[in-house]
Amino acid sequence: MARPDLFSTAAWNPQELGQPIPCSRHAVSVALPRWLDVVGYEEKSPAVMSRLSSGYPRFVIHPLVQELGREMAGGQACLPFPSRRAAELAAEFVRRTSDAAAEIIAPKGAFGVLSDGNGTTALRSFWQHAGLIVSSRQAEAQLSGRPPATGADEARASLRRHLAGLYDCSEEDVFLAPTGMAAVFAALRAIVERTPNRPTAQLGFPYVDTLKLQQKLGSGGILLHHLGTIESKLRSLLERERLAGCFCEIPGNPLLGSTDLRPVSPLLRQHRVPLVVDDVVATPVNVDVSQHADLVATSLTKFFVGTCDAMGGALICNPHSPLYAELRPIIERQHEELLWGEDAIVLAAQAREFPERMRRHNQNGLIIAERLRQHPAIERVWYPKWEFSEAYEAVRRPEGGYGALLTFLPKAAEVNSPAIYDRLDVCKGPSLGTIFTLACPFTLLAHYTELEWAEACGVSRYLIRLSVGLEDPEELWKRLQTALSL
Repeated sequence: MARPDLFSTAAWNPQELGQPIPCSRHAVSVALPRWLDVVGYEEKSPAVMSRLSSGYPRFVIHPLVQELGREMAGGQACLPFPSRRAAELAAEFVRRTSDAAAEIIAPKGAFGVLSDGNGTTALRSFWQHAGLIVSSRQAEAQLSGRPPATGADEARASLRRHLAGLYDCSEEDVFLAPTGMAAVFAALRAIVERTPNRPTAQLGFPYVDTLKLQQKLGSGGILLHHLGTIESKLRSLLERERLAGCFCEIPGNPLLGSTDLRPVSPLLRQHRVPLVVDDVVATPVNVDVSQHADLVATSLTKFFVGTCDAMGGALICNPHSPLYAELRPIIERQHEELLWGEDAIVLAAQAREFPERMRRHNQNGLIIAERLRQHPAIERVWYPKWEFSEAYEAVRRPEGGYGALLTFLPKAAEVNSPAIYDRLDVCKGPSLGTIFTLACPFTLLAHYTELEWAEACGVSRYLIRLSVGLEDPEELWKRLQTALSL
């Protein structure tokens, strides 16, 4: 039975733990209604894990993907990958980081990697960080022997055209990927090939896997987390050693501040160091980084699709970059078309309404952010309009807004954050950019094994992140007020 409309009846009650959000076999999120459910999820509590029907696909292997792996390996634990090259990269990572064996199998044209013990842990780490995953739709098709979907090539071409229009580039400069992290990984692979054996730098506190990717699959990632000192710290770093590249998010997740690209970009270009910008939180509807970025990596899983039931990503080679002639041939040579056709069809269908949806997200996000900021129960709200706002304004489009992602910290957060989260009458689980409002205690979900480190970077373990949806903002605000009235 289909769930009621998530606008009016959210997945927030304790009994809904583990249900897919939305009610779809291909859902990207999963209900974690209580603070203790999130803790149990992170600690792999049987009481929580036994209730999960699925999860965010890079973190929780989808049941269909698990079934495909078992079928490929005759009942053994096996993780499938979308191509032989992806499987080879995964196997090499397992051997290098765990000293375990890793075997590639290829029954009926599918590609899987077998390992055990520490090798299995490393294999799942690669799946999570690199994002080169088999989607649930791909697993479903391969299990049933279903041929590639009619219209898949047209859908991919439509996506490239749509993205080219948003990024002011040609369709040939848009490279699709199975996930947003796979797009980031494609950028990393390109800049590492261009400048081997050199570290990269992360500018601003990042989404967790962006830094892990550089540290584990690059030549080391150096974090410059304090936005107010990035220019001076980066200048010193460049004087000491050559970097392969720099990564940043506009704005960052979860603190929603932006690196000021106006001084950073000329400095990097002086040293011929590529800058990779992740614009997933702002989206190209709101920001234009073409004067600064050499590459743009984005996720199509979030605001672009909105429905929380398809994965995808894209890497854009900026034709205005002075490094374009060096980077684009590398990316083209390394690229494989791994975005599954059925996922591309879902994404392409949603793309037509994306700009208008994003404008509505902007309106609702600003209303809720401003009201939370004035609420007596709230200690602080993080939102791009106020966090290092000059840096954001420098790349905001004339008609662009501030997005729909915000983070807040209640007063007396140690006591009140869990209580407020539990009372929130909105969907609660991982991901963002959904047409329905979605909340999570972000630091617990992303940094549970390194909470002290995150707090040393200014990211409290008691933060609540809110991705504001397209509900009536007045009705949504009433629900938020109820949760805040402890």
